[in-house]
Amino acid sequence: MTNLFRKEVHSLIIYLISGGLMGWLAGFPNIGLLLGTLIFVVKYLWQLQRLLGWLKQPEKEPPEAKGVWGEVFDGIYHYQRHQKSNQLNLKQILDRIQDSSQALRDGVVMIDNKGNLEWWNTAAEKLLGLRSPSDLGYPLTHLLREPDFVDYYESQHYLEPLIHASPLNEERSLEFQITMFGENERLLLVRDVTKMQRLEVMRQDFVANVSHELRTPLTVLSGYLETFSDHADNLPAKWQRGLTLMRQQSVRMQQLVEDLLTLSSLETSHFEPELEPLDVAELLESIQRDALALSSGQHPILLEVDKDLGVYGSEKELRSAFSNLVFNAVRYTSAGTEITLRWYQNAEGAHLEVKDKGQGIDPAALPHLTERFYRIDKGRSSSTGGTGLGLAIVKHVLLRHQGHLEVTSKPNVGSCFTCHFPLSVINCSKAHGLGG
Repeated sequence: MTNLFRKEVHSLIIYLISGGLMGWLAGFPNIGLLLGTLIFVVKYLWQLQRLLGWLKQPEKEPPEAKGVWGEVFDGIYHYQRHQKSNQLNLKQILDRIQDSSQALRDGVVMIDNKGNLEWWNTAAEKLLGLRSPSDLGYPLTHLLREPDFVDYYESQHYLEPLIHASPLNEERSLEFQITMFGENERLLLVRDVTKMQRLEVMRQDFVANVSHELRTPLTVLSGYLETFSDHADNLPAKWQRGLTLMRQQSVRMQQLVEDLLTLSSLETSHFEPELEPLDVAELLESIQRDALALSSGQHPILLEVDKDLGVYGSEKELRSAFSNLVFNAVRYTSAGTEITLRWYQNAEGAHLEVKDKGQGIDPAALPHLTERFYRIDKGRSSSTGGTGLGLAIVKHVLLRHQGHLEVTSKPNVGSCFTCHFPLSVINCSKAHGLGG
């Protein structure tokens, strides 16, 4: 490029010298220099005109030129060819992506940053009733107007999918999952989960029915075992041991059935949002007394509560959830372990902490704690009478009260189970500042 620049400078000098000589010979050297400069400029303007004309028709071969202009024409030509090659490759990739998306059974919908429909595949047309091209460019919420979906779409909290009836057939269930990308653009994935929902309903019905059917025979067995135990002194020693074990296992089975029925009720029943205010401080004091009785006074159980702070909810359900957390702290920590119940409010809502200074929980187990029948130590759970359903019950109770459970733990330091409730369910007996 430096050599070409020098050549152009030399060319300009030659034009100036030639013009100057011609002007000097004619007796007008200045006019000669001006004429040489003008010719050089006209030459550049002519080449520029050729360039503009070619750019309007880039499919043609570039004009022939020498020097800098030849380099310009060749450079632009090679750049255009490179760009065309890249555009062709990109188009082929996009075509393959669209073809593969069209082959998906799940619906895929692209939504621009204004909330308008930009593209969708064939499955989305079948699942949502979208029509191409008439719906292109329309806001998604103008076509899917169900309040639950609109709330989900506008919330921009897409960690959990939304399951809702199909807009085309109420007997079918669809799962909506939105992902944000780019500059406030969205990708909507839609799946038909009707079979999964039906299987879940069948599972819930099965668990509820079996639990109900087991309750009566277990009650009869427990009653007779208790009667036999009253006369255990008249039985041989080996029979007494068997009788004791049968009573223990029947009690455990009854607890399992009760937990299954509770969990089934939480999963299937409709929660009424407008309930009576609940005095949480009084509830925790009652649970504290029960926990002290359970531990036979071997665990110091401290209570730190805001007595003016309450919530709207179901006393039966919240008692079950809070009791599970406190009783677990008693069962799964050694004697003498300090347990603290703290009920407080801050700017985010109301919170119940059940904190112990026990042996802690393996970090790998934390994500699985609320799964049904999950046990960290099966042997220890069996010896303490655990059913593996307690934390699943806690999770469902909190969800029905718009809350959630948070678990933190460090081995050999202790564990903290925190129930978080939003401001919308708080009931305060008198106005007071937000504290921590």
